[in-house]
Amino acid sequence: MATHKSVTLFLLLSSLFLLPSVFCLGAENITDKKLAQGPKFEYQPPDLGLLSGFDPADLCTVANNSKSYLETYSDDKFAVHAGNKINLHLSEKNVSVKKVSVKKVSVKKVTLTRVKNTLAFICQVVENDLKNNRVSRLTDKKFLTENFEFIRWNPDKKTANSIAAKSTNAVKKRMLNNIPHNKLFLTKYYTKLLDASPVKTKNYTQALYALPYDEKGKTLEQAEQEKSKLTRYKFTRQQIIKGALLNNNLAKPLVWLTEEALHDVLLQGTGVLNVDGKVHYFNVHRNNGIAYDYSMGKREQARYWYFIETPAIMGYGKTQESKIAVKPHVTFAGNVADLGLGKLIMVTYLQNKEQHNKNHQNKHQKNNKAEKQTISRMGIIADQGGAFDNNLFQLDLLVDSYRGWQDYHQDNKHLPDYAQVWIMLVKGGL
Repeated sequence: MATHKSVTLFLLLSSLFLLPSVFCLGAENITDKKLAQGPKFEYQPPDLGLLSGFDPADLCTVANNSKSYLETYSDDKFAVHAGNKINLHLSEKNVSVKKVSVKKVSVKKVTLTRVKNTLAFICQVVENDLKNNRVSRLTDKKFLTENFEFIRWNPDKKTANSIAAKSTNAVKKRMLNNIPHNKLFLTKYYTKLLDASPVKTKNYTQALYALPYDEKGKTLEQAEQEKSKLTRYKFTRQQIIKGALLNNNLAKPLVWLTEEALHDVLLQGTGVLNVDGKVHYFNVHRNNGIAYDYSMGKREQARYWYFIETPAIMGYGKTQESKIAVKPHVTFAGNVADLGLGKLIMVTYLQNKEQHNKNHQNKHQKNNKAEKQTISRMGIIADQGGAFDNNLFQLDLLVDSYRGWQDYHQDNKHLPDYAQVWIMLVKGGL
């Protein structure tokens, strides 16, 4: 999850913004105050490159799980809606008439039915292609442009610049300020592979805690009504690290980690833990009610999550029981509150080609410069996190499970920091 959490899964590197692109974005990175505007959504044909980097079958799995959530939990008004901010910006647009006058022209709005139909269509295509033993049409540019409408999403530069101005993290400040006016900040998150212990030891000194004992069996609504009395709301992350829960026997330790690993799991939202040779999944459950502070680093955050063991990697869900099972490379965490759950996303970016034909290298070149190739890939907004509150300048791509920075970076160094983004809706219907 990324965290309303679901987190999601691990915003570790996404929130730290430590992954530099392997190519320079050049002049497009230069901050232009004139371009520091709010978010923009408008129908616009896509710039599609080679369709790559995603598995259509996994995309169908996440599409089906997201559609099921939309149909089953219609009372979740936080996530189950057409896209409040999208429709706000799509409501009308200015069109020049004979180069003199300007009139307002209404445009086709996003509806929840269109979103559900889009998710269903994804699986129809995948299943039909598998049945007929053919290459997935979801990797065919002509098929996509013939069957989908595309809404271009440009970033909320104004908010990004405002956060950058307050941030004390130099890397984060630079990355936010450098968001181009026509591309979103594309961060990446992953599930953290960690060693853990069933008991406290000299090395494993910090625990993932279950909900405190005084909240056992209470629904979210009941807990909210009693929040002034409940343990969950009383302590910051720093107080818990110092022993506030353990010393007073207020919650059950589920598993023990190093302090560094604890910060990573709290940031990412999901831990894939090796405990005595067996893999266990732990996902965030409920938090202490303190908001995520985008301008702060992971160790300074006061927000604390209580955990629960799960059977797999989970994305968004209003309750633990309702969370969506997600897949790497086809899941995005984003601003579910403003965009709505289940939006099909297309991102396009430049990527260095892996292979170089050294036999045809220009002998007058000093360096073997890598060619760049335009790549397009699809995924679904099926996760959310505290970092996305009032954030319409960023998407977070779930990549995979890794031990740490080195293997993560090796697998993902080809991915960019910024990308063009479109929201896709199947043509036809209401």
